[in-house]
Amino acid sequence: MTMQLGDARTGKLIGNIVGFGRALRRAGVPTDASRIALAVDAALAVGLQERGDLGAALETVLVSREQDRGVFRELFDAYFRNPELAQKLLAQMLPKAPGAEPARRRPRVSEALAPPRRRQEAADEELRFDAAMTASELRRLRYADFNQLSASEYRLVIRLACELALPVPQLPGRRSRPGARGARLYFPGAMRQAARTGGELLCLPRLARRRQPLPLLLLVDVSGSMERYARLLLAFLHAATHSVQGRRVRRDVFAFGTGLSDLTPAFRLHDVDAMLLAAGARIADFAGGTRLGAALAELRERHARRLVGRRTLVLLISDGLDTGEPEQLNAELAWLRRRCRRLLWLNPLLRYEGYAPLARGAAALHAQADAMLAVHNLDSLEALAGSLQRLLAPR
Repeated sequence: MTMQLGDARTGKLIGNIVGFGRALRRAGVPTDASRIALAVDAALAVGLQERGDLGAALETVLVSREQDRGVFRELFDAYFRNPELAQKLLAQMLPKAPGAEPARRRPRVSEALAPPRRRQEAADEELRFDAAMTASELRRLRYADFNQLSASEYRLVIRLACELALPVPQLPGRRSRPGARGARLYFPGAMRQAARTGGELLCLPRLARRRQPLPLLLLVDVSGSMERYARLLLAFLHAATHSVQGRRVRRDVFAFGTGLSDLTPAFRLHDVDAMLLAAGARIADFAGGTRLGAALAELRERHARRLVGRRTLVLLISDGLDTGEPEQLNAELAWLRRRCRRLLWLNPLLRYEGYAPLARGAAALHAQADAMLAVHNLDSLEALAGSLQRLLAPR
């Protein structure tokens, strides 16, 4: 049975699409009133005879980022399959789609479809990420410690962190390209130019060295004391270090606790939620202890080739509360420092005024690292890019 335009005039279509847009916003998809208005026009234009056409039309106007397409499709399918969901889209007008519910949804979709609770709805309404958010709320979240956030605040801060930029510094590479300036003449280009101008050389093309972003090695502490920071910082680094000026950044990612877990395959996934699910499946010692020395020894023995010719920038994220032998940690850190361009320690404990690295692991890290930077709130993440530029500037 197809829907008649009279149903749209009663307000059901508009109300359901508005509800669907709000669910998308709760799932982290940027959606505003203008997009929802376009979605209503698109639904009226394509009609409701074909479910696929309707989904494609709504996706075209409501989704602007590639990483949100999977979230949109799962949420759209869930609204059509289950008519008991609150704020369901067009469930009164279209039949259920056949098939069982998926065994596993993205966290953002599950959260958007969760049963409403008055307290949770009030918190979401207060902290929703749109133009209605007050400047005081944004300022408070900007300086709030990640470890002190409520559940709804934590989810919002993850979204805000994924929007931050972290431009990886670029340096001249080994390969060259034709350009107006350069140290060497580009003879093939000069001959082609002379052939076009009757043997006359109007200018001398040169070869300039290509600039490429530094390769990254990310080491993330996933011990119990770092549990609240690890997930957020993984999401931030996944979004912020993907590319620089259209050039993909080489990045190798490892999580360490009592052992070493290779997260590089997970970081190749485009969607943040999918990356976090794949990373969680690879980490066997999450929220356990910390033995950085043993983890670095495994890195040296099995993955030493990930360090590219002393050009790699190493970002080691940890609070320094190590339970291993300090002698082994000192030796492995010295090896790592000799084989990278810079070893930077990103320490969330710098949130405390007057912090001093007195623990054995923290003292070893402080002695070997080129610098210690804070990563405990949004403000410190925004300042991280400028700190990298200063630390990597030519001496």
